[in-house]
Amino acid sequence: MSIEMFSVNSSNVAAVGYDEQDQIVHVKFLNGSTYIYKGVPNQEFEGLRNAPSVGSYLHRNYKNVYPYERIA
Repeated sequence: MSIEMFSVNSSNVAAVGYDEQDQIVHVKFLNGSTYIYKGVPNQEFEGLRNAPSVGSYLHRNYKNVYPYERIA
């Protein structure tokens, strides 16, 4: 299944996407790596996507909150 990715204006993050069925957020970084964050509610993804600073929001609200893994 392909996840729709949304480009974001960030000095660190290239794009974010969301698998609503499985509650998985995909984050593609400008360095080419991609991570997934598991068990993330939809409103939390929308918060990330619309944050004035995507990198700061990710660090503040996702790291050490949701399990994650590097997939690429």
